[in-house]
Formats: sequence, structure tokens, C-alpha cells
Amino acid sequence: MTPAQLSRTVLHTVRRAVEDDELCVAVPERVKVRTPPRPGCGDYATNVALLLARGARGARGEGDALAIAEVLRRRLVRAPGIARVDVADPGFLNITLEGTSHAQLVRAVLSQGLRYGHGDALAGVSVPLGGGDEVRAALVAHVVRGLVDATGGVVVPGDGPVVRAVPVSGRDLLTRLGPDAARWALLRPAGHDLPDLDPAHLLSQREDNALFRVQYAHARTRALMRNASQFGITPELEPESGVYGDPAEPQSDPDSEPSAYGHPAETALLALLADHPRTLEAAARHRAPDRLARHLVATADAFFRFHDACPALPSGEESSGERKPSAVHRSRLALADAAGAVLAGGLHLLGISAPEHL
Repeated sequence: MTPAQLSRTVLHTVRRAVEDDELCVAVPERVKVRTPPRPGCGDYATNVALLLARGARGARGEGDALAIAEVLRRRLVRAPGIARVDVADPGFLNITLEGTSHAQLVRAVLSQGLRYGHGDALAGVSVPLGGGDEVRAALVAHVVRGLVDATGGVVVPGDGPVVRAVPVSGRDLLTRLGPDAARWALLRPAGHDLPDLDPAHLLSQREDNALFRVQYAHARTRALMRNASQFGITPELEPESGVYGDPAEPQSDPDSEPSAYGHPAETALLALLADHPRTLEAAARHRAPDRLARHLVATADAFFRFHDACPALPSGEESSGERKPSAVHRSRLALADAAGAVLAGGLHLLGISAPEHL
């Protein structure tokens, strides 16, 4: 279940509670869900009960966000794909998805590859876009056009997007930085910010270089896949069981294995992968490629935390052949492969390469 799907589920739940006369509130046009700021608060959180309480009318829990949240909790917990819903002060709903929803997300990313997140989210929406000779404005407009096309919108003549110009030519930028770093330098900052064009920052292969982290994260996912082939592990999904791996391989005792995607580092990465389609929509709608660039940085950083905390390949005695790779290894490998697809797809939309080796 993606954030967009969960948003629609919560909105539908509000609407049904109003129709059944269990709530007396105005049904909003949309509901926002977000990743909780702290671990242990579910996969997603929403403040919809707080917003509904502010506009509540009548005797039923007027201004009582906790009462509204409890009504929604009882209904949401019965929705397919939702495992648990908790109410937190002053009225937040913390939602935990079922494990199958996580597997379905990974399956969707792997099946769509670089086009994961593309679709018709902006179908019928016209996005005004202007032209210009200034190098940054021209590049931003070009990338926005691709984002609008990827999300089903239509570009129409108009102003903007407005960005701060840079005091160098495109030729000079390419000479000093090369195509990848030059594009990143112009696209990563918000339009009102002046880009950092220092080659010492943009070309360094260090953690303080965000472009390096994103490209290196993608290269690491490809390295995992190459190394996995030595163990005969592939990120394949058994349709009936929802478990990754080779159906011909004997499965480990499920009671001795931790459930797939239960570690906080895994769920944090999954949340960012699920949010990728909405990020593309927002970047296109607001003509802001920097939103996609920031999302890629966050995804790369989440991948590294996952990579360090949740080994996707056997090691030590496991790798010597004394123990076969477990279902957990295969599921983690599939998640790493999905992360690589999101990173590569996002870089492609920005016109930046996604190296296999770095």
C-alpha cells in the first residue's frame, strides 16, 4: 500500500463514518499521511482527526480529536492491508501496514523498474512552463517537462519556474564539473537558493557530497546483486506465498526466522520507496526538481542504514556453505534491488547517470 493509497483509504473511512452518522464533521477533499518522525510509531501517521475536530459541529465530540481518532481507528483496523492502528495524543493516528503490503510494494517496484512512480497522477492537470536562455532556468524547465510527462500532466505555455540565475555559462559548467555534477548543482537547491558550484564539493567522493552518496548507493545495490549471484540468490517473488527467493530451494523453518521487513531500517526504507510516486507528482506539480533530488538523498541515506543494519547476503560461516541463505536474506536482497531501481529512475529523470560501479 502506497502513501497515496493509504490516504484514499483514510479519506474513504472518514466518509463512511459520516454517512453512518458516527461522525458529524465536514469530509475533507484529501487526507495527508506521512512517515512518523520516530521509530515505533507505525509505518505512517496522519493528523486527520485533529483537523476534523477543529471543524466539528454538533454534540458528537466537538473539538475532541481523540474521540474522532478512536472512531476512525476502529474502522481503519478492519481495512485490507492495515495490521494495526494506534491513537496518540493529541489525536494522531499511527498506522502499521501488514507485512504483505510491504512485499506488494517491493513487487511493484521490481516489476516497473525505472518507471516505478510514473503514471496518471496529473491526468487533466495543465502545468504552465516558460522558456529562457539562462542555463539554470532552461535546465529546470527541461526536467520539469519530463516530470510532467511521467505523471500524466500536460505542459502549457506560461511563466517560470522562477529560479536564481547562475553567473556562468553551460559550457563553463560542463568544463568545470562534467554533466552529472553540473546538473546536480543546478537542480538540487530550491529555486530561490543560489547553487554551490564549487568543484571541490561537487566532485569529491566523500559522504558530504550528496550526489556521490546517491550514485554510490545505487552502485552498492548493483554490487549486492552481482555478489548474490555467487550464492544463487535472486530477488524473485513466489506469487502465492509472498516470500522472495527460489521456489526450488528448501525454505528455512518460518518459526526460526524473523518476519521479513520488520526491522526499523527496513520499514524506513520501504516508506521512502512508497513515497516515490507522490514525490514525482509534487515535483511536477510545483515545478520543483529539487524535491526529487532531496528524496533521492533521503532514499540513499536510508539504504545505507538498511545495508549496515540488515545484511542482505550471508557472511562468515553462512557464506562458506555451511548454511544456505535464508528467506530473510532473499527478502532483503529484493528490497535492496528495489531501492536501486528507485535511485536509478530518479536520477534518470534528472538527466544524471546511475553508475553500476563507482
